[in-house]
Amino acid sequence: MAEYLTFYPNSINIKYIEQAVAVLNAGGVIIYPTDTVYAMGCLSTHKRALQRLAQIKDVKLEKAPFSFLFESISALSQYVKPLDNSTFRLLKSTLPGPYTYILATHNRIPKPFDKRKTLGVRISDHPVLKALLPKLDAPLITTSLHDEDHIKDYTTDPEIIYEYWASQIDLMLACGFGDNVPSTVVDLTTPDPTLIRIGKGPFDF
Repeated sequence: MAEYLTFYPNSINIKYIEQAVAVLNAGGVIIYPTDTVYAMGCLSTHKRALQRLAQIKDVKLEKAPFSFLFESISALSQYVKPLDNSTFRLLKSTLPGPYTYILATHNRIPKPFDKRKTLGVRISDHPVLKALLPKLDAPLITTSLHDEDHIKDYTTDPEIIYEYWASQIDLMLACGFGDNVPSTVVDLTTPDPTLIRIGKGPFDF
């Protein structure tokens, strides 16, 4: 049974953050809050954890629609092709924030993602992730937690999320109710930004 740790947004417990780092470094899969919905993830460099995450989500790892969760634009720039001025300005003006951007990768993406031509990237504005990500040696692979009830789509109550997933994960980081609106997904590999999914972030650029 996974451990359940409760955070408060105005006072992040550093000991809990360090515990989450240890779990991730050991190949753990965790659930955490974001500035949109609750999500599940693991270290992008830990093969066993990636396989577990894919199994939990019932997808093939090489084709899984997972995104990379970074601490900063500087960190994500190591995984994608050089950003032109307009793309950099857009990222700078909207991140951290409720967006997933699709960017072209370069040839140094680690396995098993090395054959990908594009990458979904996120930089979350949630205080738990802003404390956690700088302490990690690699970005997180992240995926939103959809509810089986297709009417409400996303569960907002962390205790209900924990009850459902506790037997399959290693740690739950809870920080109050989550949102029920996912990130806005925008493709930046096209000549102009292309809206893939409207979500919490406005598409007004």
